[in-house]
Amino acid sequence: MEQINELFQQNHEVLLGYFIQLVAAIFIFYVGRIIARGIKRLIEKGLLSRSIDKAVVSFLSSIVYAVLIIATTLMALSQVGVQTTSFIAILGAAGLAIGLALQGSLANFASGVLIILFRPFKSGDFIDAGGISGTVDKIEIFQTTMKTPDNKRVIVPNAKITGSHITNFSAEATRRVDLVIGISYDADLLKAKNLLQDIIKNDERVLAEPAPNIRVSELADSSVNIIVRPWVNSADYWGVYWDTLEKVKLTFDEHGIGIPFPQMDVHLKQETKE
Repeated sequence: MEQINELFQQNHEVLLGYFIQLVAAIFIFYVGRIIARGIKRLIEKGLLSRSIDKAVVSFLSSIVYAVLIIATTLMALSQVGVQTTSFIAILGAAGLAIGLALQGSLANFASGVLIILFRPFKSGDFIDAGGISGTVDKIEIFQTTMKTPDNKRVIVPNAKITGSHITNFSAEATRRVDLVIGISYDADLLKAKNLLQDIIKNDERVLAEPAPNIRVSELADSSVNIIVRPWVNSADYWGVYWDTLEKVKLTFDEHGIGIPFPQMDVHLKQETKE
């Protein structure tokens, strides 16, 4: 017992220094954990306020929390004299190796985060992205599930979607229907335009504003092309498109307006023998 007391008296300053360092390390870890939890809650609150999926919010906030806890732990270990340089080097090497091994998955993950944050489209929108046209069914962190018009389920990696242009057909309330109607050169042009105006005017789905546009667009090789561009609600687009084509064909047939097919004139020359 006397030896222990003597040893303590001889090294009490060193032991006191270690004790203070230990208390400081515990304090750093405790305060760091509180700060990490606070930052996690702020991130969750901010992301949820933007109507981001709860599972994604939980995933992202957990990653941030884990990174902050690791940083806090390294700071606490450094306070008690542990050399953290080697730990940081090991973590960096491990992160690099994992990143190289999972670079495709990480690219999809980053793209999924961008899609969820900036929301270029949402579930239920009809889009053209990643070479696929369809209705968005689910937006997940690594992939987006779409349904094509013929009811096929297509799973598209998020990196492929963000790596190319995205066309969202459902983003706006109205759309313009673009039709090109060709008539023969010997047909009555003014009569054809009047018939087209009547077809568009009698369709209740066509909006009055902006006004429909019916103009001659081209004197082509085999036909006089007329553009027909009415505006409709997005939900009525395909109905107006298909119905208008059918009405144009029936109406033109009824009034003798010819719709030509591509033609080519071939001139034959007969060589005379001497």
